[in-house]
Amino acid sequence: METFESLVRAEFTPKNTYLNTASSALLPARTVAALDAAVRLRAEGRPLDPLFADVEACRAAYARLAGVPVERVAAGATVALYSSLVAASLPPGADVLTAEDDFTSVLNPFHARGDLKVRSAPLEGLADAVRPGTALVAVSAAQSADGRIADLPALREAARSHGARTYVDFSQAAGWLPVEAGAYDYGVAIAFKWLLGVHGAAFLTVPEDFGDLVPVQAGWTAGEDPWGSCYGPVAELAHSARRFDTTPALFSYAGLRASLTLLEEIGVDAVRAHDLALADRFRAGLAALGHEPVPAPGSPIVSVPGLGRMQPELSRAGVEVSNRAGNLRASFHLYNTAADVDRLLDALSG
Repeated sequence: METFESLVRAEFTPKNTYLNTASSALLPARTVAALDAAVRLRAEGRPLDPLFADVEACRAAYARLAGVPVERVAAGATVALYSSLVAASLPPGADVLTAEDDFTSVLNPFHARGDLKVRSAPLEGLADAVRPGTALVAVSAAQSADGRIADLPALREAARSHGARTYVDFSQAAGWLPVEAGAYDYGVAIAFKWLLGVHGAAFLTVPEDFGDLVPVQAGWTAGEDPWGSCYGPVAELAHSARRFDTTPALFSYAGLRASLTLLEEIGVDAVRAHDLALADRFRAGLAALGHEPVPAPGSPIVSVPGLGRMQPELSRAGVEVSNRAGNLRASFHLYNTAADVDRLLDALSG
């Protein structure tokens, strides 16, 4: 039986110290091979049926990861697209509650409407900011800027008590944090971070009755029989969340299928334990150097105020991190090791 270590070492061969999964993940070897096979299939003029099958396999894998029936999962391309779909479902004047300085793709579509009452509150006080008349609460499960984790159970209860719907972006959580997408009205995740995929794949989870969503973006893939209704208006939308699909980026899903298979082989619990152990090692090392990161317990994302300016220098030294709002952001995933943490700490101490 393969171990965590053997699985990971067989798939990843980084040429530097890569601590930037919160921006985008390294690709497993099997994913690179799948992408190559997909490109060759297209280049050689062979039928693309296997690539469409990859989309359905990814939909099913994400459904297992998110803990919902596959019929509740739509496949698309971006968080912003699905935020726009949720925003379009709201009546004029609706009260929308968001977290301060959340990621733009979660926020901007609600502001762009121009006729919604969008307000924000600190992440730690978001549940308390839900009030009578709130129509929707939109928040990232883990904050992109600094890794802080939302108190989703408290938020869910507050929303329920006031009759509000919930929209949760799991992009910085799915792949290391257990996801309970069925506990919220709408959930979204892109695939190129902790899910180890490439850009161009995203998932939306919806209630069994689809909530208030109207498939205003529906194209030919949203039909119950896509190939039989791809001319003229779609006469019958898919009976599942596939009605909220967009035409898939087939290469992206071909690669993602391999990545999700690897994640399922390893298991989210094992990934989480590994990632958090490295993040805690980094936090302890920072304390020894006299630095205090943004408090984000239980997160593999560590953000250090004032050190973002060092990102170019670290990159030249072969250590990849991010500069976010002046903070140095390091993020740890399954392909990282204690040696990676120590190399970053050594660079910071120097």
